[in-house]
Amino acid sequence: MGEVWRAEDEVLGRAVAVKLLLGDHADESATARFRLEAQTAARLSHPHLVAVFDFGAWEGRFFLVMELVEGISLGGLLTAEERLGAERVARIAGQAAAGLAAAHRQGIVHRDIKPGNLMLDAEGSVKIGDFGIAQFVDDPSAALTTTGQIVGTSLYLAPERALGRTAEAASDMYSLGCVIYQLLLGDPPFRSDTATATLYQHVDTAPVPLRQRGVDVPPAFDSYLLGLLAKQPEDRPTAQQVADWFQSDAWRGRPEPMPLYGTPPTAAPGGVPYASAPAPRFDPAPATGGAPEVPGQTTYRLPQTGGHRRRQPAPPAPALRLTTARAAIRRRPRVASAIAGTVAFIAAVYLGMSLFAPDSGPADTPDSGPTANTGAPENPAPPARDGGDDEGDEQD
Repeated sequence: MGEVWRAEDEVLGRAVAVKLLLGDHADESATARFRLEAQTAARLSHPHLVAVFDFGAWEGRFFLVMELVEGISLGGLLTAEERLGAERVARIAGQAAAGLAAAHRQGIVHRDIKPGNLMLDAEGSVKIGDFGIAQFVDDPSAALTTTGQIVGTSLYLAPERALGRTAEAASDMYSLGCVIYQLLLGDPPFRSDTATATLYQHVDTAPVPLRQRGVDVPPAFDSYLLGLLAKQPEDRPTAQQVADWFQSDAWRGRPEPMPLYGTPPTAAPGGVPYASAPAPRFDPAPATGGAPEVPGQTTYRLPQTGGHRRRQPAPPAPALRLTTARAAIRRRPRVASAIAGTVAFIAAVYLGMSLFAPDSGPADTPDSGPTANTGAPENPAPPARDGGDDEGDEQD
């Protein structure tokens, strides 16, 4: 739809790229699409997006003045090197996802993510260009293609777009997944003899994990890439999630220290610790085939996708002890209630026996109670002694 020229900005004295719409008799659809590209790109400002400086018309032809990227496209890089290492691809993936996240926040979908539209500048930084077929997600009237027409490259087209549905932000993430796959392997995940057969593969065929194709990539990276290539848009991570994941080095799948509690637990009676701080949130479990998890010591920061989440692992030993403490605290009131009830029951039984038991003693036995009346004087004199010396009498 256009050609790009290297030019000189005479006012600012800098080299720029000028994209000029081809043909003096361009149809209305191509003209409207070129104008949309200018308006779309002008809304975007990000280090990983090609900047747009000016827009206008010259001799009946529209032109777009853009940042000149002195470097090479990923397509040219693949031609020269065939495949790239995981470290380099992770850096490219994180930067490209950050640029797409900036566009998606503005409601803009690129719709043509492929190696030829991702540039590397002289410092190796990613620059996404050519929003010529981008579309505003929140403005259906901006769609310039007819119903059912597919715009884009079949090797990198999302399944929903192969079925003729409207492009979404998740469609860009699928296309980026195809590019990442190709950078690591040298071939895209799906390729057939015809474009139609390739589209069917995007819709129906599951991608083969890279490790099964002999690529030396960490299991975490391999698993996350399969999430990007999910058939359903809602199952893919967002651009910002992908950028954060790759830039945090989570793709390596290395163990990390467990999060600490905010304050140390206090001790309950009996030495059982109370839970004085909420249990920490743990990152998802590692992908199948990753490094083994050591309970209570390490965890893994691995895929956190937009549409689905992995189950979290069981909490480590400290959390288990806190759970035991809570259970013990809950049991104590029940035990105390049972003991109190037993004591009350035994006391009631003894009281009843004392009040209502019949008198089974002999009739001539005087009552030994304090209120018994025996007819004897209250202070009886001591019995007389038969004999005995005077000294004994004085002692008595």
